[in-house]
Amino acid sequence: MTRPDTALADDLLPEGLEDRLPREAEAATRAMRAILSAMDAHGYDRVRPPLVEFEKSLAGRMEGVHTRRMVRFTDPVSLRTLALRSDMTVQVGRIAATRMAGAPRPLRLCYGGEVATIRSDHLDPARQRMQLGAELIGSDSVEAAVQIVLLALEALEAAGVSGVSVDFTLPDLVDTLAEAAFPLAGGEVEAVRRELDTKDAGGLAQVPGGEAYLPLLYAAGPFSEAVERLAAIDAKGALASRIAGLRSIAAAVGDRARLTLDPSERHGFEYQSWFGFTLYADGARGALGRGGTYAIKGSDEVATGFSLYIEPVLDALGTSGEEPRATVFLPLAHDRDAAAALRTVGWRTLAAVSESDDAAALGCTHRLEDGAAIPL
Repeated sequence: MTRPDTALADDLLPEGLEDRLPREAEAATRAMRAILSAMDAHGYDRVRPPLVEFEKSLAGRMEGVHTRRMVRFTDPVSLRTLALRSDMTVQVGRIAATRMAGAPRPLRLCYGGEVATIRSDHLDPARQRMQLGAELIGSDSVEAAVQIVLLALEALEAAGVSGVSVDFTLPDLVDTLAEAAFPLAGGEVEAVRRELDTKDAGGLAQVPGGEAYLPLLYAAGPFSEAVERLAAIDAKGALASRIAGLRSIAAAVGDRARLTLDPSERHGFEYQSWFGFTLYADGARGALGRGGTYAIKGSDEVATGFSLYIEPVLDALGTSGEEPRATVFLPLAHDRDAAAALRTVGWRTLAAVSESDDAAALGCTHRLEDGAAIPL
């Protein structure tokens, strides 16, 4: 078999898509197993929704889920529009509202699978990602939020991630304040959200009623200081329960992770309600995942959950510097029973197919001799 020196144009992958070569693929598999095992240990049952669904179903279960980001095409059987999933949380919501509607609540489900978008996010060039997550369906209480945040941390720890930071936010903050504490007209609500998103104090002050929201820009940073600045805002009690909830969640986390607060942050929180959080870690280029409270449209059932993405998890793990796995080279006519016994106790083996096979060049660390694994 010959190997071309340069790739043909047809061999190039579309922008935002890439191959996962053996070492990275193996590291991703280990991390996935560890994360899913952590979820299972806490009573979360795994579900496996399909890669493709009707577009209407994927777009109709969560607020803020837009079909324009989905890869869509026509089903030749039903002639209806299908779409590749861009977020598995939506599918878990459908399962909970339909096939598992009669299951006892709170319902604990977890999942893992590929998701895809038709175009990348401006903060993340990837158009295909491996998403894993857990959803506690039937509760959006403070205790549910505590359990979900702690489970997310335990899942990352099980995968070997350290130096984790958790950034809290209040996704429905503007809507809550605009109802009574800091009233806004309909068109001004979106203008205030936009200026808060860009952290533009000048622009916010120019929006009618926007000046009251200026203190939110400064209620961000390390949690202990930021939550005090948030509590100092005279919102006529509108934020009291949310602030109390944040304090309870932070107390449960303790010194297990660095905690920050950005109460007006909305990026990545298209359908979350009163509470949201983003996970970061040392060495990762972007967020490892997000979570929070939300409602499932159709059933109007509340839930709390989180999603992790394998690619930034691998960044945090620094997988590129891993040592090769211990592998035993099996020469021709080797003792097959001895090789099977080695695999039984955890060894990885690689069998020769010709006398010219080079054990070291093939990545082996040991050689089978007289029934034992001998270092090369």
